[in-house]
Amino acid sequence: MRKQTITLNPAEPLVVGSFGGLNALQQARSTLITGGFDLIEIRLDILKSDGWNPSEKPWSAVSCKPLLFTTRCRAEGGALDLTASQRQELLTLVIDEAALIDVELASCGEMSESLDAMRDHDIPWVASYHRFDEMPDLETLRAKRDLAHASGAAVFKVAAMMHSPADIETMLLFQQESSPVLLSTMGMGLLAPESRVRCARAGSVLNYGFLGDAPTAPGQWAAPMLYAAIHDGLITSRPCD
Repeated sequence: MRKQTITLNPAEPLVVGSFGGLNALQQARSTLITGGFDLIEIRLDILKSDGWNPSEKPWSAVSCKPLLFTTRCRAEGGALDLTASQRQELLTLVIDEAALIDVELASCGEMSESLDAMRDHDIPWVASYHRFDEMPDLETLRAKRDLAHASGAAVFKVAAMMHSPADIETMLLFQQESSPVLLSTMGMGLLAPESRVRCARAGSVLNYGFLGDAPTAPGQWAAPMLYAAIHDGLITSRPCD
C-alpha cells in the first residue's frame, strides 16, 4: 500500500475525518469519501474494542487519503485500558502506512520507543492534550505547548471542554499567539462546533470531524459538514445531526 503524505500549513487548515468504529470503517468505500476532508484518523483503540483483528487492515479501502493513526488508553479518553506497551505494539503494526501519528503528551515518556520509530521513519507526530472537564488557562496551554515542542512534536493539539463563549476566546487567543510548534485547537461540548470553525480560520492546522455515525468527541461535527463550514463561511452554535 503506497503511503500518502501531507503538508501542514496554518494558512490551509486541514479537516481530519475520524472513524468512530470498526463497522463504519469496514463499510466505507473510497468512492464515497473522496471529498469533504483531507485526511483520515484511524483510532486503533476503538477498533480493538470493536473486535478488530490486528492482522487485518480495514482501512485499506480508504487509503486514498493520508492516514493519521491514534491509540489511546482509557485515561486519555480511549476505549480500552491499554498499557503503553500495548499501544506501542499497535503503532508498530501501522508505522509504514502512517502519514501522522498522535500520542498523548502526558504519555510521551512511556511511549518513547514509538517516538524513536517515528523519527526513524520520518513520520511527524501530534502531541495531544485533552481536558474533558474545562478550558485551561493560557499559562497552562503555553507550558504544555512548550513541552510538546521540546519533545519533538510537529503539532501540539489541544481539545478542551468549553462552558462559555469566553472559553472560545481563550482558545482563539492561544491559537493566534506566536508558537514554536504548529497548533491544532478545538473545543468539546455544546460550544464545540463554533470553536472548531473559528479555530480553523485562525490557523489550526488539523480540525477533527467524524465519519460514519459515531462522533469521537463531544459536540464533534461530521467531517464533510465541518469542511463546508470552514470553507464556505458558515458558523453555527449547534453540531450537525
